[in-house]
Amino acid sequence: MSGMKLATPAVLLLAFAACSDDPVNYSQPVGINLKAKSSDTTNNTVSNDKGINTESGNPYGAFVTAAKNKLGGKEPGRVEIDKVELFLGGTSTNVTKLGEVFDGNVEVVFVINDSNNSYPAAAGAVPAATGAGPVALDPSFDSGALPDFDYLKLLGGGFKVVLRGPAAAGFTTKGAEADLQVTFTFTAFE
Repeated sequence: MSGMKLATPAVLLLAFAACSDDPVNYSQPVGINLKAKSSDTTNNTVSNDKGINTESGNPYGAFVTAAKNKLGGKEPGRVEIDKVELFLGGTSTNVTKLGEVFDGNVEVVFVINDSNNSYPAAAGAVPAATGAGPVALDPSFDSGALPDFDYLKLLGGGFKVVLRGPAAAGFTTKGAEADLQVTFTFTAFE
């Protein structure tokens, strides 16, 4: 029985040591606003893209800077997406719900500047009955799959966010302009 008492502190010490080796990380939401116009629909696909660093105040750049500070000045070794939400903004015209814009599986893709390589970021169903949102999309981004050149572009904000999906019935003839807001919750690890 006395052997059990000695083993318990040793187990606790090992457990504590394992916890202290957890990688340092930093998480922050980053939003981007995209526009989808009825007139821009091609082959029944609604699509729009925008540079991640073009939003007012560059929230993605602020995320990377804050992550570096949290990681002691080092570049993040890995970036993940914990959560993605899609929302129809109130400044939209001739549509009041996401189901009037899309009807089917919506994808978010990152396209790296210069290399033009594409990486899936998130996807999810937006059926015709869907309201304004927010709608949760399933993250699928794996920064470990990026070659070094593309990863450095990712950290520097050198990529576009592409949102695309099948058009809802009647969207192409509505004369609509949908203000689509995508919010990512990024996490950076050392």
